[in-house]
Amino acid sequence: VQLQASGGGLVQAGGSLRLSCTTSQIIFGGNLMGWYRQAPGKQRELGAVISSGGITNYAESVRGRFTISRDNAKNTVYLQMNSLKPEDTGVYYCYLQNLGRVYWGRGTQVTVSS
Repeated sequence: VQLQASGGGLVQAGGSLRLSCTTSQIIFGGNLMGWYRQAPGKQRELGAVISSGGITNYAESVRGRFTISRDNAKNTVYLQMNSLKPEDTGVYYCYLQNLGRVYWGRGTQVTVSS
């Protein structure tokens, strides 16, 4: 399974971006999709994930500002990011967990200027 992400870019603090990630094939069975992020010099950390049943989990640092959603018919997950802060800067990696395996996208850069 390959994950194709899009939507990163440069935005001023307080602005918004929307990330999308699409799988290369239909995913069968229960699964978890979402986004992890890695800031410069830091470890990769959870951003937000959503189950195939629509249950969500957010990092405390993004709760209330980011919204994750998915369209199962399109095999796509979205991350709407509002009120962006400079500390949201980093590489955002699409994530899929299915049938005991984990898949990662190549990452998309998000840069928030102050």
